Amino acid sequence: MADDLSEAQMFPMARAARCPFDPAPELRRLIEEAPVSRVRLWDGSTPWAVTRYEDARAVLADPRVSVDVAEPGFPHTNAVSKARDAQMKTLMQMDAPEHIAQRRLMTADFRIRKMEALRPRIQRIVDDLIDEMLAGPNPADLVEAIALPVPTLVICELLGVPYADRAFFQRVAGALVMDEGDPAQAMAAGEELNVYLDALVEAKNAEPGDDILSRLAVEQYRSGAMTRREISTMGQLLLVAGHDTTANMIALGTAALLAHPAQLAAVRDGDPGLVAGAVEELLRYLSITHTEARRVAREDLEIGGRLIRKGEGIIVVKSIANRDPSAFAAPDALDVHRGARHHIAFGYGAHQCLGQPLARVELQVVYGTLYRRIPTLALAVPLEHLTFKHHAVFYGVRELPVTW
Repeated sequence: MADDLSEAQMFPMARAARCPFDPAPELRRLIEEAPVSRVRLWDGSTPWAVTRYEDARAVLADPRVSVDVAEPGFPHTNAVSKARDAQMKTLMQMDAPEHIAQRRLMTADFRIRKMEALRPRIQRIVDDLIDEMLAGPNPADLVEAIALPVPTLVICELLGVPYADRAFFQRVAGALVMDEGDPAQAMAAGEELNVYLDALVEAKNAEPGDDILSRLAVEQYRSGAMTRREISTMGQLLLVAGHDTTANMIALGTAALLAHPAQLAAVRDGDPGLVAGAVEELLRYLSITHTEARRVAREDLEIGGRLIRKGEGIIVVKSIANRDPSAFAAPDALDVHRGARHHIAFGYGAHQCLGQPLARVELQVVYGTLYRRIPTLALAVPLEHLTFKHHAVFYGVRELPVTW
């Protein structure tokens, strides 16, 4: 299929309106009939879409593929994404050995043990926010009341970014993660955030605190190992990805559970082990990285019996790979009792998500607390009235009106 490039289907494909938690129906056909096949992008390019679980893991772990967005043939999401990627280079766009060196600077900050030590603080944040929501108007928007503030507070404390500035950086981050509109606006937003963080790094250098930006300022900037702009670029990645991803998972995961009452009841009444398993299942089931994992071949390679030539783009479609029946039984069912830890929602290989230990703790605390403390939580509007983020880097809901 799609050996004739004129037959390559447009990517991404649209989700079915009646199934907002599922990948596009056409992806199911690809995984069954043409698991490695050409698709057509906004700019007319025809990269390969890889849809099966084992093939996806093989690509993500293969050193012969590159994440460098400057490489010819890299499959950019759209004009906004291409402009954004040209503006700054982060861990996500670096190959070894540069990637290894940069990632090593941050590894200790996100170790599992260190993130687990934050659990009591995250628990207090969640409980306080639930108290505020219960004391306020009913219905409430769960995005504004819980989903957005929890990871924002946590990442601000870790990085040393003033939480009082959240309106500013959430506005700018909103422009950065939307994959539609004017590329110049996205670039302006990125520069605005970089200028803000650059000044913050300078302030941390003058008066260091107990936070990541202060540590980088002292250890890297003072020594000349990194410039302020390099540190602010790293900070931008951590700040934006560190709150927007988890915020979307909290809200979208809650919407999915509210649409599956038996699964919600299991999470509400479950022990910490079940809640931890439910987090993995929701990550698998929802796979919120809407732009998928994009790569370009640095040399010829074979994936799923298809020859991919050097310079050809590759899109690893994690959302449908996480619904592959060869890896997950009854994959289109939400089952919080399943063992889903082998999902690839956080990626796989050298570039898997650095912050996944933090995201797991945050999601476990929210899912393990919210439904237990508010057992009557329900959608305040029909599911079909929710507005979903179809044109964003991370899939989610814009608002989640709930009542209790």
